[in-house]
Amino acid sequence: MTKQEKQEVIELLKGKFSQYNNFYITDTESLSVAQVTKLRKVCFDKQVEMKVAKNTLIKKALESIDSEKYAGVYDSLHKVTALLFSENPKEPALILTGFRKESKGEKPELKAAFINGDVFVGDNQLKNLTQIKTKNELIGEVIGLLQAPIQRVLGALQNKDAANAASEVVAEVAETPVAEVVAEAPAVEVAAPVAETPAAAEPTAEAPAAE
Repeated sequence: MTKQEKQEVIELLKGKFSQYNNFYITDTESLSVAQVTKLRKVCFDKQVEMKVAKNTLIKKALESIDSEKYAGVYDSLHKVTALLFSENPKEPALILTGFRKESKGEKPELKAAFINGDVFVGDNQLKNLTQIKTKNELIGEVIGLLQAPIQRVLGALQNKDAANAASEVVAEVAETPVAEVVAEAPAVEVAAPVAETPAAAEPTAEAPAAE
Protein backbone atom coordinates (compact mmCIF):
# COMPACT_ATOMS: atom_id res chain seq x y z
CA MET A 1 0.00 0.00 0.00
CA THR A 2 1.43 3.34 -1.05
CA LYS A 3 1.59 6.39 1.17
CA GLN A 4 -1.21 7.97 -0.83
CA GLU A 5 -3.41 4.90 -0.43
CA LYS A 6 -2.77 4.84 3.32
CA GLN A 7 -3.76 8.48 3.58
CA GLU A 8 -6.96 7.81 1.69
CA VAL A 9 -7.84 5.02 4.12
CA ILE A 10 -7.11 7.31 7.07
CA GLU A 11 -9.36 10.01 5.65
CA LEU A 12 -12.13 7.47 5.03
CA LEU A 13 -11.89 6.23 8.61
CA LYS A 14 -11.84 9.78 9.98
CA GLY A 15 -15.11 10.41 8.19
CA LYS A 16 -16.69 7.32 9.74
CA PHE A 17 -15.44 8.06 13.26
CA SER A 18 -16.77 11.60 12.96
CA GLN A 19 -20.11 10.41 11.62
CA TYR A 20 -20.82 7.75 14.25
CA ASN A 21 -20.84 8.01 18.03
CA ASN A 22 -20.81 4.22 18.29
CA PHE A 23 -18.32 1.74 16.87
CA TYR A 24 -17.12 -1.74 17.74
CA ILE A 25 -13.59 -3.09 17.32
CA THR A 26 -13.73 -6.81 16.55
CA ASP A 27 -11.27 -9.61 15.81
CA THR A 28 -12.14 -11.53 12.64
CA GLU A 29 -8.77 -13.27 12.24
CA SER A 30 -10.00 -16.87 12.22
CA LEU A 31 -13.04 -16.28 10.00
CA SER A 32 -13.08 -17.69 6.48
CA VAL A 33 -13.70 -15.52 3.44
CA ALA A 34 -17.22 -16.91 3.23
CA GLN A 35 -17.89 -16.08 6.87
CA VAL A 36 -16.58 -12.53 6.49
CA THR A 37 -18.79 -12.08 3.43
CA LYS A 38 -21.79 -13.37 5.38
CA LEU A 39 -21.00 -11.04 8.29
CA ARG A 40 -20.84 -8.08 5.90
CA LYS A 41 -24.27 -8.96 4.52
CA VAL A 42 -25.80 -9.24 7.99
CA CYS A 43 -24.33 -5.87 8.93
CA PHE A 44 -25.62 -4.30 5.72
CA ASP A 45 -29.13 -5.63 6.37
CA LYS A 46 -29.06 -4.13 9.88
CA GLN A 47 -27.71 -0.75 8.69
CA VAL A 48 -24.33 -1.34 10.31
CA GLU A 49 -21.21 -0.38 8.34
CA MET A 50 -18.30 -2.83 8.46
CA LYS A 51 -14.77 -1.70 7.62
CA VAL A 52 -11.60 -3.79 7.75
CA ALA A 53 -8.37 -1.82 8.11
CA LYS A 54 -4.85 -1.99 9.52
CA ASN A 55 -4.56 -1.14 13.18
CA THR A 56 -1.89 1.50 12.58
CA LEU A 57 -4.16 3.37 10.17
CA ILE A 58 -7.12 3.12 12.53
CA LYS A 59 -5.05 4.58 15.35
CA LYS A 60 -3.75 7.43 13.19
CA ALA A 61 -7.30 8.29 12.14
CA LEU A 62 -8.47 8.37 15.75
CA GLU A 63 -5.49 10.39 16.94
CA SER A 64 -5.98 12.95 14.21
CA ILE A 65 -9.55 13.56 15.45
CA ASP A 66 -9.06 13.56 19.22
CA SER A 67 -6.18 11.60 20.72
CA GLU A 68 -7.45 11.73 24.31
CA LYS A 69 -11.07 10.98 23.50
CA TYR A 70 -10.25 7.60 21.96
CA ALA A 71 -7.28 6.71 24.17
CA GLY A 72 -9.19 3.87 25.79
CA VAL A 73 -9.40 1.82 22.59
CA TYR A 74 -5.76 1.98 21.45
CA ASP A 75 -4.70 -1.14 23.36
CA SER A 76 -7.41 -3.10 21.56
CA LEU A 77 -5.92 -2.40 18.13
CA HIS A 78 -4.11 -5.67 17.49
CA LYS A 79 -4.51 -8.74 15.26
CA VAL A 80 -7.02 -8.47 12.40
CA THR A 81 -9.51 -5.70 13.05
CA ALA A 82 -12.97 -5.16 11.64
CA LEU A 83 -14.80 -1.99 12.64
CA LEU A 84 -18.57 -1.94 12.98
CA PHE A 85 -20.21 1.50 12.83
CA SER A 86 -23.81 1.98 13.89
CA GLU A 87 -26.32 4.64 14.94
CA ASN A 88 -27.90 2.05 17.22
CA PRO A 89 -25.46 1.40 20.09
CA LYS A 90 -26.43 -2.22 20.65
CA GLU A 91 -27.09 -3.43 17.09
CA PRO A 92 -23.47 -4.58 16.47
CA ALA A 93 -23.55 -6.52 19.75
CA LEU A 94 -26.75 -8.27 18.66
CA ILE A 95 -25.19 -9.06 15.29
CA LEU A 96 -22.03 -10.53 16.86
CA THR A 97 -24.05 -12.57 19.34
CA GLY A 98 -26.38 -13.93 16.67
CA PHE A 99 -23.54 -14.67 14.24
CA ARG A 100 -21.56 -16.59 16.84
CA LYS A 101 -24.61 -18.55 17.94
CA GLU A 102 -25.43 -19.55 14.39
CA SER A 103 -21.85 -20.53 13.55
CA LYS A 104 -21.34 -22.17 16.96
CA GLY A 105 -18.04 -20.36 17.40
CA GLU A 106 -16.37 -17.60 19.43
CA LYS A 107 -15.61 -15.30 16.52
CA PRO A 108 -15.88 -12.48 15.73
CA GLU A 109 -14.47 -11.57 19.13
CA LEU A 110 -15.21 -8.21 20.66
CA LYS A 111 -12.02 -6.33 21.48
CA ALA A 112 -13.59 -3.01 22.45
CA ALA A 113 -16.63 -0.82 21.87
CA PHE A 114 -16.91 2.95 21.90
CA ILE A 115 -20.47 3.94 22.85
CA ASN A 116 -21.30 7.65 23.06
CA GLY A 117 -17.98 8.45 24.69
CA ASP A 118 -17.80 5.38 26.93
CA VAL A 119 -15.33 2.57 26.25
CA PHE A 120 -16.11 -1.10 26.88
CA VAL A 121 -13.07 -3.36 26.67
CA GLY A 122 -13.10 -7.13 26.30
CA ASP A 123 -15.30 -9.86 24.89
CA ASN A 124 -16.93 -10.30 28.30
CA GLN A 125 -18.70 -6.97 27.71
CA LEU A 126 -20.67 -8.30 24.76
CA LYS A 127 -23.68 -9.47 26.76
CA ASN A 128 -23.93 -6.14 28.60
CA LEU A 129 -23.83 -4.29 25.30
CA THR A 130 -26.81 -6.25 23.97
CA GLN A 131 -28.85 -4.84 26.87
CA ILE A 132 -28.07 -1.17 26.29
CA LYS A 133 -31.18 0.97 25.98
CA THR A 134 -31.54 2.83 22.72
CA LYS A 135 -32.79 6.42 22.60
CA ASN A 136 -36.22 5.32 21.37
CA GLU A 137 -36.49 2.69 24.09
CA LEU A 138 -35.64 5.24 26.78
CA ILE A 139 -38.21 7.67 25.39
CA GLY A 140 -40.81 4.88 25.38
CA GLU A 141 -40.09 4.10 29.03
CA VAL A 142 -40.41 7.75 30.03
CA ILE A 143 -43.74 8.05 28.20
CA GLY A 144 -44.92 4.88 29.91
CA LEU A 145 -44.03 6.28 33.34
CA LEU A 146 -45.88 9.51 32.56
CA GLN A 147 -48.97 7.67 31.36
CA ALA A 148 -49.12 5.23 34.28
CA PRO A 149 -50.76 7.60 36.84
CA ILE A 150 -53.39 8.67 34.30
CA GLN A 151 -54.17 5.07 33.44
CA ARG A 152 -54.56 4.20 37.13
CA VAL A 153 -57.01 7.06 37.64
CA LEU A 154 -59.02 6.09 34.58
CA GLY A 155 -59.05 2.47 35.67
CA ALA A 156 -60.31 3.41 39.12
CA LEU A 157 -63.09 5.52 37.65
CA GLN A 158 -64.15 2.78 35.25
CA ASN A 159 -64.21 0.10 37.95
CA LYS A 160 -66.11 2.19 40.53
CA ASP A 161 -69.72 1.27 41.20
CA ALA A 162 -71.91 3.55 39.08
CA ALA A 163 -74.60 4.01 41.72
CA ASN A 164 -72.17 5.01 44.45
CA ALA A 165 -70.38 7.33 42.08
CA ALA A 166 -73.66 9.00 41.12
CA SER A 167 -74.78 9.47 44.73
CA GLU A 168 -71.45 10.96 45.69
CA VAL A 169 -71.57 13.39 42.79
CA VAL A 170 -75.15 14.43 43.66
CA ALA A 171 -74.22 14.96 47.29
CA GLU A 172 -71.21 17.06 46.38
CA VAL A 173 -73.10 19.14 43.84
CA ALA A 174 -76.17 19.61 46.08
CA GLU A 175 -74.27 20.52 49.23
CA THR A 176 -73.26 24.06 48.32
CA PRO A 177 -76.50 25.17 46.54
CA VAL A 178 -78.67 24.10 49.52
CA ALA A 179 -76.69 26.30 51.87
CA GLU A 180 -77.06 29.21 49.51
CA VAL A 181 -80.84 28.71 49.22
CA VAL A 182 -81.25 28.60 52.99
CA ALA A 183 -79.29 31.82 53.30
CA GLU A 184 -81.44 33.56 50.68
CA ALA A 185 -84.82 32.12 51.71
CA PRO A 186 -85.88 34.85 54.23
CA ALA A 187 -85.53 37.59 51.65
CA VAL A 188 -87.96 35.78 49.35
CA GLU A 189 -90.57 34.62 51.89
CA VAL A 190 -90.91 37.87 53.91
CA ALA A 191 -92.62 39.67 51.03
CA ALA A 192 -95.37 37.05 50.78
CA PRO A 193 -96.85 37.45 54.32
CA VAL A 194 -96.85 41.26 53.98
CA ALA A 195 -98.88 41.04 50.77
CA GLU A 196 -101.36 38.57 52.35
CA THR A 197 -101.98 40.53 55.62
CA PRO A 198 -105.17 42.38 54.43
CA ALA A 199 -106.75 39.07 53.50
CA ALA A 200 -106.11 37.76 57.01
CA ALA A 201 -107.92 40.80 58.54
CA GLU A 202 -111.17 40.32 56.48
CA PRO A 203 -112.96 38.03 59.01
CA THR A 204 -112.66 40.75 61.70
CA ALA A 205 -114.24 43.35 59.39
CA GLU A 206 -117.23 41.03 58.68
CA ALA A 207 -118.01 40.31 62.38
CA PRO A 208 -120.68 43.06 62.75
CA ALA A 209 -122.74 41.50 59.97
CA ALA A 210 -123.26 38.48 62.19
CA GLU A 211 -125.16 40.65 64.66
